[in-house]
Amino acid sequence: MLNNRKIIKSRERQFRNFRLALFCLFFFLFSLKTVSQDSIPEQKDLTEEAELKFQQYFFKALSQKSIGNYSKAIENLEDCNQILQENTAVFFEFSKNYLALNKTLLAKEYINRALVKKPDNIWMLKHLVEIYVKERNYSKAIDVQQKVIAQNPKEKEYLVRLFLYNREYKKAVDLMNALEKHKALSTSLKMLKQSLEARKNIGVKTESPNDVSTLKKSFENEKSYKTLEKILKLSNDNINDLLKYSKLGIELYPSQSFVYLINGKTLNMQKEYKNALLILQNGIDFVIEDNMEIDFYKEIAKAYNGLGNIDQENKYIKKAKQLKS
Repeated sequence: MLNNRKIIKSRERQFRNFRLALFCLFFFLFSLKTVSQDSIPEQKDLTEEAELKFQQYFFKALSQKSIGNYSKAIENLEDCNQILQENTAVFFEFSKNYLALNKTLLAKEYINRALVKKPDNIWMLKHLVEIYVKERNYSKAIDVQQKVIAQNPKEKEYLVRLFLYNREYKKAVDLMNALEKHKALSTSLKMLKQSLEARKNIGVKTESPNDVSTLKKSFENEKSYKTLEKILKLSNDNINDLLKYSKLGIELYPSQSFVYLINGKTLNMQKEYKNALLILQNGIDFVIEDNMEIDFYKEIAKAYNGLGNIDQENKYIKKAKQLKS
């Protein structure tokens, strides 16, 4: 009996040691990925017990963040900070959780503390860009994105988006031209570039009829986007026309976000939520104006509601409200 107890205790001790070793490995790998190899100071001044507690609190913070419990994650990070102050990984995690709670001032404060220690860390710089985008401070986001690009030129594509968000269309087009010249422009941005060029050409106003029947006849002959847009705007109650002409619009003008919105909206009306979601997700890449983006988020939320995914519905309702404010 005594031997059995010893064996059980020995196995329990081995299991605890294995679990601790596994956690230490996880913590090291996480730190390596998010902040770089030398981001976490060597904890020479910590006792073994304090070091273990630090790791346990940090692990709990990651676990709570992964399930969306950001306040609890912050509580555990505060415990980490009590044990080991001025830790870059802790600051980075503080910032991520505060951003998730839409507390951008605190998110900025902590990421800036981390960047003092690691000013060139690309993951933290990208996170700072995300904070500025959340604040809609696109000028500062652009400045930080330039630093990201200095380390990884492939990040230029996102700079195009930031120029567009900041209404710097010429810079966006110039950068897209440069990327296209070097065969580094994605299909999505190629279509977006076409959309911008089409808008420029649409700038000249011409007299055109407002009668739907006449517009349809005109469209059959000229296939003008301007005419198609009028048909869709005047066909509010005609689901068949909305479906037909929005589908035609996607085929003829695949970079015009409006036709995707109308098609997705109409599919939602017909309770074809899965198809609606697919169309809306494809079309949102071509959105430039905030008002259009809000409309997309609303329709995406409706599609998720129809599919019974309430978490995603709430997520997109929240996105729409944030853009409105």
